[in-house]
Amino acid sequence: MAPILIKKYGNRRLYDTGDSRYVTQEELAAKIRSGADIRVVDAQTGEDLTQTTLTQIVLEAGNAAKFLPVQLLTQMIRLSDDALAEFFSRYVTGALDLYLQAKRGAQSLSAYNPLAQLPSVASEALNRMWMGSPFAPAYQQPQPYQGYPPQYPSPAPPGAPIHVAPPPGPPQPDEPQPGPRADTHGDRDDVAAMRSELD
Repeated sequence: MAPILIKKYGNRRLYDTGDSRYVTQEELAAKIRSGADIRVVDAQTGEDLTQTTLTQIVLEAGNAAKFLPVQLLTQMIRLSDDALAEFFSRYVTGALDLYLQAKRGAQSLSAYNPLAQLPSVASEALNRMWMGSPFAPAYQQPQPYQGYPPQYPSPAPPGAPIHVAPPPGPPQPDEPQPGPRADTHGDRDDVAAMRSELD
């Protein structure tokens, strides 16, 4: 199916050539959610504005900008165009693909777990019921995250210098090791005596 052609005018008005009428960004978002593909072009020059328009829809519809931390937005502005393009094409696209795969996998597994399909209110009620049962002491509530154990260093924040500990040197002995014994002549006599007993 060919994408719906949308013409964008200088005053940001969007004209749907398929329906022969002006549409809002919300209406375009609804068409995309329903499975339609769109192509947005500048009405005068014919320049492809699809990416720009879709970005506006994502950031303006549903207050999606609130989900992007200020630090991330600041770093994105400071990045060069090449680095920013690599970030979005490689990492964001890959992360979204992984998220969608995990979501589909969880949905397919929920068919085998009837409790997974319950609304959260019902599952909370079942949890409260379970905690009042005689089996509740055997059930351990998950503990909140307490940070990394002391033997493992916590990861450095992004942009912080990485300090690598030098490799350990050879172990230092606590006590001096005894040297070769000076009295090896007595040992030889003991070995000779044992051999004669065996013969």
